[in-house]
Amino acid sequence: MQQRMSLITLGVSDLDRARRFYEEGLGWQVGLAQGDVVFFQLNGLILSLYPRAALAQDAEVADTGSGFAGITLAHNVSTEAEVDGVLSEAQRAGGRVVKPASKAEWGGYSGYFADPDGHLWEVAHNPIFPIDAEGNTWLG
Repeated sequence: MQQRMSLITLGVSDLDRARRFYEEGLGWQVGLAQGDVVFFQLNGLILSLYPRAALAQDAEVADTGSGFAGITLAHNVSTEAEVDGVLSEAQRAGGRVVKPASKAEWGGYSGYFADPDGHLWEVAHNPIFPIDAEGNTWLG
C-alpha cells in the first residue's frame, strides 16, 4: 500500500446542516454534490460529508457510540493570528470552540473546534511544518 490518503468521509447526522457549516460558514467550495454525499476538493485530498447511519451501514458496523472517537482532523496555518481567526470563523459558522488557542508544549500554537456533528478539528501554527503557496503542509 502506498503511503497516501485520498479521501476522508465524515458521517453526519444532518447533511444539509453540515454542508451549510462547511460551505457557507467556512467558505469552502463544493466540488461535487450528488444524492446523499457532498465532496470538497482540498489540496490533494477530498473531504466528503455523508449521512452517519448510511456510512455505518456501508461499512457494515453498528452506528453506536458518541463522544471522542479517537481521531482529530487538522488545519495548519502560517501564523498564530490565523489560528485565532479560523477558530473565530468556525464559531461564527455554528461550530464550538472546545479548546481556545494557546502556546503548545511542542513549540507551536493551537486550539480545537468541533463542527456541528462533533468532529474535532485542530487549528495549528507549527513553525517546523512549512506551508507552500498551494497550502500544502510539509514535514520540515
